[in-house]
Amino acid sequence: MIILMPLPEQGFDPTESAIPWKVLTSLGHTIHFATPDGAPGRADDRMLTGRGLGPWAPILRARADARALYATMETSPEFQAPRVLEEVTAEDFDAIVLTGGHAPGMKSYLESEPLLALVADHMHANRPLGAICHGVVVVARATRDGVPVLRGRRTTALPESMERTAYHMTRLWLGRYYLTYDETVQAEVTRAVGPEGAFVLGPQSLLRDTPETLERGFTVRDGNYLSARWPGDAYRFSHEFHDLLQDNGEG
Repeated sequence: MIILMPLPEQGFDPTESAIPWKVLTSLGHTIHFATPDGAPGRADDRMLTGRGLGPWAPILRARADARALYATMETSPEFQAPRVLEEVTAEDFDAIVLTGGHAPGMKSYLESEPLLALVADHMHANRPLGAICHGVVVVARATRDGVPVLRGRRTTALPESMERTAYHMTRLWLGRYYLTYDETVQAEVTRAVGPEGAFVLGPQSLLRDTPETLERGFTVRDGNYLSARWPGDAYRFSHEFHDLLQDNGEG
């Protein structure tokens, strides 16, 4: 299937983009990228280099496997020639994957009207969509006739405990770097699903999954919508999104 991965101009998480790209393309899918201006996006440099993360760099920085995959993805023809987001139509792809990231550059992505409209139409049509971490915020903000498309759905996203912990670990020298908005991701997404939906926290663990330990990851599937919490879920998220696509193709 053809999958669209929208990206901001800069600031997205390298793990949450590169691992799905690698897994899904290895399983036979095609991933096209779209950015606001049609130029290749740039991942969050801190997550790639560890610059500014201080003593917490070994914990907070993207893992070596993810950095290597990002370097490969960055050289791919599709990444180097993204579509202009406003010119993308629903007929151009079968599914959407929404990456996350918390750096300031993500705000243009999280607040993009063309992206929100695209996601709203896609979810309304019940087509396959996967979102990880802050990518779920895009889905939470997408509305149809004034109603969030996540209303009544089950989803996960970045838990408040993780977001607040990273913020407090680094706020003395990085300020609000880990706190993208005053309201946490969990609070905003919980409001979007409403009382008839559910925000699912998942197990409390800081162990990241690997290709051999998919059970460490956590996802929530609701019909043709799949969500995950953080970079540590990326491998499981990618494989389960493939399963979702297979189910959708058979249907």
